[in-house]
Amino acid sequence: MKRVLVIAYYWPPSGGSGVQRWVKFCKYLPQEGWEPVVFAPENADYPSLDPSFQKELPESLEVLRGRIWEPYSAYRKLTGAKSTQVTEISSGKKTPKQKLSLWVRANVFVPDPRVGWVKPSVKTLKAYLAEHPVDAIITTGPPHSVHLIGQRLHEALGIPWIPDFRDPWSRMYYLKYLPMTAATWAKLLKMEQGVLDQCTTVLTCTPQVQADFQEQTKTPVACITNGFDEEDFAGPAPEGDGHFNITHTGLFAADGNPFALWKELGKLAKTVPGFGEELRIRLVGKVDREVLDAIAAAGLSDNVVLLGPLNHAEAVREQRSATLLLLPLRNDPQYAPILPGKLFEYLAARRPILGIGQEEGAMAHVLFSARAGITTDWENPAPMRAFIANAWRQHCEGGVPATTGDIAPYTRRNLTKALADLLEKVSKHE
Repeated sequence: MKRVLVIAYYWPPSGGSGVQRWVKFCKYLPQEGWEPVVFAPENADYPSLDPSFQKELPESLEVLRGRIWEPYSAYRKLTGAKSTQVTEISSGKKTPKQKLSLWVRANVFVPDPRVGWVKPSVKTLKAYLAEHPVDAIITTGPPHSVHLIGQRLHEALGIPWIPDFRDPWSRMYYLKYLPMTAATWAKLLKMEQGVLDQCTTVLTCTPQVQADFQEQTKTPVACITNGFDEEDFAGPAPEGDGHFNITHTGLFAADGNPFALWKELGKLAKTVPGFGEELRIRLVGKVDREVLDAIAAAGLSDNVVLLGPLNHAEAVREQRSATLLLLPLRNDPQYAPILPGKLFEYLAARRPILGIGQEEGAMAHVLFSARAGITTDWENPAPMRAFIANAWRQHCEGGVPATTGDIAPYTRRNLTKALADLLEKVSKHE
């Protein structure tokens, strides 16, 4: 069996889609003739953990650890912040201490605050690989500093290397909020170009990011999307509770707050008999205060069910028992190429999806091709109203039917087969 070294910051697993991506690859790769070995931090400052994912991994999976230093504890002490979410970068409200911290983060920690992990990791992995050779290396980011580890190992040892971009790098939407100097920005672009040009093959998880990277480099660029594990959705769907449940799972960030939707729901609650009594807005995971404030302003506070963070299996049950699933993207033009990981689990839940984002973006194309729902702009309430009204009518007539589009291309087994084919190709690269 061939071996692949996977260098990943987020490990052990959390609820994030990027980590699920590699949990599932590691789960199914041995069936395709590849034995994964994971290298991850020993003492990372993770925002959340979901231990339930650990049970899905093969008992034989080898996990290596390397210590990392990160500046987040110092950041929290300086600013008084409780977390380090991206919304703290993109938010327009910043204290002087936050502004100073962002300047340091932007210009000292390049390309990101995990860059201190690069040098010791290269040393550790060179020693490991001398005794335990592998046929390929994959680095998965963000954080994109992990690609610098792969780059240095590839240069030193000649092992085929694939950087996996779960998000764009220099075109990531929130970078414009960082106060980078011209010299810092040039340094970041040089890093990115070096990774793209020196690797064996680039891997992305959305077609639009694939096209963007292919314009930047002569290196082949492949695309393997995120997806869903059929085993997570096995068996009959759980029965709903009889309410008209609009459900959102995962982080609900302020910069994706669908104000127009809340207003439309508020109007329907006031004008449509029974709607206000049966409506439930079920929110699973962390919800930014601005989202709850907007819901309250629409007169819907009593309709909210705050469930907080749930493990993956519990979140899947919520998805499968929903009437409608809500998927607002971050309200930024540069987010258009991104496919959120939970989109694919929403598809597997077979409940109609109300997507809010760029109407010509990557998510819109997936929803349309899978006949799973609609995508409408944040400020375009008419399609939202029509979609919800139609679902309400079906709900009153006996229940909103399941979606039936073809989602087989997004199963984790099929996606892992595509990854194994790519690994076979690059491992033969000379």
